[in-house]
Amino acid sequence: MKIYLTAVIKSKEQYQPEVLEVLQNMVKETRKEEACELYSLHQGIENKNQFIFYEIWKSEEGLAQHNQQPYIQAFGAIAEKKLQEKPQIYTSYIL
Repeated sequence: MKIYLTAVIKSKEQYQPEVLEVLQNMVKETRKEEACELYSLHQGIENKNQFIFYEIWKSEEGLAQHNQQPYIQAFGAIAEKKLQEKPQIYTSYIL
C-alpha cells in the first residue's frame, strides 16, 4: 500500500541556507531510491524558513529503508541545533 507523507520543517533563521542545502541534497539522493514515487520540496512564500516535503512511497518498507539512508541521518544530526522545532510529519493512505 502506498504511503503519502507530508513533513513540515522550520529552520532557525541563521541556519536557513545550511538547512536548505541539506534538504536539497536529500531530494537529489532520495529520488534515486526504488521505493520513491514522488519527493518534492517546497519553501514558504511568507516564511522562507519553512520547508514542506510532499512524498509518495510505494510501501511502508520502502519508507523505512529511506529513513535509514545516510543523507537522512545527516539531516537528523543537524535537526536539534538548526531547526526551530522537531519536524512535523504526517503520514496517510488513500481510502
